[in-house]
Amino acid sequence: MAITAATATPTATTPEASNTVSNKTLADNFQTFLTLLTTQLKNQNPLDPLDTNQFTQQLVQFAQVEQQMKQNEQLTTLVALQKNSQSTVALSFVGATVAVDGQTAPLDESGATWAFTSPKPASAMITVTDSTGQTAFSGNFTLQAGELAFNWDGKGNNGQQWPKGNYKMTISAKDASGVAVAVKTEVEGPVESVDLSKDPPTLSIGGQNFTIDKVKRVIRPRA
Repeated sequence: MAITAATATPTATTPEASNTVSNKTLADNFQTFLTLLTTQLKNQNPLDPLDTNQFTQQLVQFAQVEQQMKQNEQLTTLVALQKNSQSTVALSFVGATVAVDGQTAPLDESGATWAFTSPKPASAMITVTDSTGQTAFSGNFTLQAGELAFNWDGKGNNGQQWPKGNYKMTISAKDASGVAVAVKTEVEGPVESVDLSKDPPTLSIGGQNFTIDKVKRVIRPRA
């Protein structure tokens, strides 16, 4: 169902750098441990050799250090594979029209469109404001339960056309008993580009950046 509005610098340490430092420290400790163990075996008193239990404990420590180093290498590989997978998925969204969580949508020649979901029938005040917070449009509407869409042609309550740009929609809804109803809003738009330099990658939709987890639906072009 569609509703149409009628005119009335911090410093950060990257995971890769942190992991490299950890691996180097661990490798240094590993080599130091190996040197100490070898020296101890060479210089032990033949009449009083190293206790078997103690030697076994040191060998266990030796094996644990080596295992931890291999695990760190494997984790680094898995992280790199995951990042490559995220980049591939992000690129697949370019050109597609998607719905994402949000309240701000771009106004162009075709107007501005928001999607939202009402859990129950309600009476709602829908307000559209520009980037400065100035009210561009407001009106009272009756909402049905379920997924809805709000289309604004860009004209204010006085009939004047507002300029292109990003506009925010807010909904204040109440049911028949006057109890407030929470309405979740979404923004629909084509994915214009992907920024792979971000971690995770971000999708540019109407001049705004969203991570992939914000995507709720992929919308097929209407015939």
